Amino acid sequence: MVFLAEKRSAIYSTRKTEKIMNLSALMKQAQEMKKQLEKLDEELAAKTVEGIAGGGLVKVVLNGKGDMISIAIDPEQINPDEKVILEDLIVAAHAKAKEKLGDQSAHGLKNLTSGLSLPPGLKLPF
Repeated sequence: MVFLAEKRSAIYSTRKTEKIMNLSALMKQAQEMKKQLEKLDEELAAKTVEGIAGGGLVKVVLNGKGDMISIAIDPEQINPDEKVILEDLIVAAHAKAKEKLGDQSAHGLKNLTSGLSLPPGLKLPF
């Protein structure tokens, strides 16, 4: 009986050590991922994306944070009678730029998390 109790204790101790080692590796992986996410945020913030609508009549440029930094409108399209059309083109160009920005962000996150074994359905950032 004493031998069996000692063997159980040794197995429990080994499993506990393995769990601690796995947790340590997971924490190290999480710290590395945090650094990589910060780097990705910096890279995205430095980028700009352009959205074009109306075949180039309206161009909108956003920075990596999604802030509009410029807009260009073909002067021939500035007609007071077509104000609503121009407004729609501005909104469309902005939406296209935001979509490009989202695609770039998603691509960066996909590259970052490609080596991770995340549970199904878990998406980053949390």
